[in-house]
Amino acid sequence: MTQTIPSATVAGFSRGQRRALTVLGISQALGGAGMAAGITVGALLAQDLLGSTGLAGVPAALYTAGAAFGAAGLGRVSQRFGRRPGLALGHGIAALGSVGVVAGAAARWPVLLLAALFVYGAGTVTGLLARYAGADLAPPERRGRAAGTVLFAMTLGAVVGPNLTGPTGDLADTWGLPRLTGPFLLAAVAYVAAALVLLVWSRPDTLPPAPPPELGAARTGRPAPGVVTGATVMITAQLVMIAVMTMTPVHMAGHGHTTQAVGLVIALHVGAMFLPSPLSGLLADRIGGRRVAVAAGAVLLGAGLLAGLAPPHSVPLLACALVLLGVGWNLALLGGTAMLTDAAPAENRAAVQGLADVGMSVAGATGGMVSGLVMGGGGYPVLAAAAGALALAVIPAVAMSCSRPT
Repeated sequence: MTQTIPSATVAGFSRGQRRALTVLGISQALGGAGMAAGITVGALLAQDLLGSTGLAGVPAALYTAGAAFGAAGLGRVSQRFGRRPGLALGHGIAALGSVGVVAGAAARWPVLLLAALFVYGAGTVTGLLARYAGADLAPPERRGRAAGTVLFAMTLGAVVGPNLTGPTGDLADTWGLPRLTGPFLLAAVAYVAAALVLLVWSRPDTLPPAPPPELGAARTGRPAPGVVTGATVMITAQLVMIAVMTMTPVHMAGHGHTTQAVGLVIALHVGAMFLPSPLSGLLADRIGGRRVAVAAGAVLLGAGLLAGLAPPHSVPLLACALVLLGVGWNLALLGGTAMLTDAAPAENRAAVQGLADVGMSVAGATGGMVSGLVMGGGGYPVLAAAAGALALAVIPAVAMSCSRPT
């Protein structure tokens, strides 16, 4: 693996590595604040401009499609030019998309709004891709903790962002813009700041352009087992998590729960998706990505069973189920990241990582679409239990089938 951060110690990070991780964390916190805009008001903006509740899900679809394209493109850019320009470009794209959303809403032009949401999604995938940069910064025995720290930093901005919806809405109103564009004004500023932080302070880069393969090196053209295994673990967890998360608000609303109760459950779920990242990363370092993935399958099964068996009127039990769902997803993400990063060859590691996240985006879109069909045919308990069973059937089996130690 190519490293440009000198003097790494065996026991931990060098001073240069710690500084680079700090810079990456700051940019992640800023990016998290920008990412929250799409989650908070994206659907509401589309509903207002398109005049149809049935079309309120369009932003999520465009966001997911953009994320898939962004993961592939930014992975290739990072591979060729380095992590720093790749991540900075991603933040810049997200800022451009945010400005486009504001312009489309202000002009009442649906085509511009929807196109801008696609661009916004392509840029916001940078938040997840940055975990690979954290892993590349660290010595092998601390890659999990580094990736977890980067993901944890993103939650700081993601928590603050939604709480600024009111003040940013007031600012937008003062400027003669729709109030719902306020969070996207914040997103534009936050993403520009995140890009500048990386470009100005993230030196040296964590992954320079890859050198050509050594003469005579064996190249089979097939990915290493750990690459396929890590990607499969993350993709399966993404499908399961999105399927259950998407239908939980529908399930709760159908049983008379208030918007506030639904919001609380989803907020706890989102927190559980990212807050355990340092601990999950530590576990990946201590016991290996495969064992963490096995644990993820068990936790996701527990989440599905609890969600399916919980009385529909019980907010505490549904909240516990969604917290477990977030924790299981986090374990799978960090365990899969550890396996993939260890197995991917240095000459195309960033590109391979980007393709893995493309798979996650596609799995998320698939989970969202299939979940509605399953719930319509069998109900929420069947959906939740089936998702948990899928996680247990696929993730541990795939993880333990990988012969390469992680």
